[in-house]
Amino acid sequence: MTDTAELFLGVIAVAVLVMALIQVGAIIAGLRLAKRVDRMADQLERDVKPLLANLTKVSSEAARAATMAAAQIERFDKVFTELTQRVDYTLAAAQNFVTGPARQGMAVMTGVKAMIDAFRGIREATRRRHASRPVVDDEESLFIG
Repeated sequence: MTDTAELFLGVIAVAVLVMALIQVGAIIAGLRLAKRVDRMADQLERDVKPLLANLTKVSSEAARAATMAAAQIERFDKVFTELTQRVDYTLAAAQNFVTGPARQGMAVMTGVKAMIDAFRGIREATRRRHASRPVVDDEESLFIG
């Protein structure tokens, strides 16, 4: 073999050795990176688990609070409806209490007014009868003629 061939063979051997070292370094760096990612995943899992547990508790408490609020609203609606019915009943009873005697009083007043109008009518009729009679003069009755 010639010197140049041995030189090229030596250059190829050094290049292969460098490539092998680079590959070994890449593999080591990849393993380190994998370990680091694994540690970060474990830490994230440790940190997130309590948050998820708290979130679950909070959501269950919120659901329970919403259920209780709905029950309270239904209870309030029932009480308010009952109160409205009682107020309506009380107002109707009060109106009947006030207007019943007032109607009777108005009926009595209407009867009294009708009676007074009837007496006035009788009086007016008597006045008309007296006014329609011919007035006889006393001197005229003495006239013979």
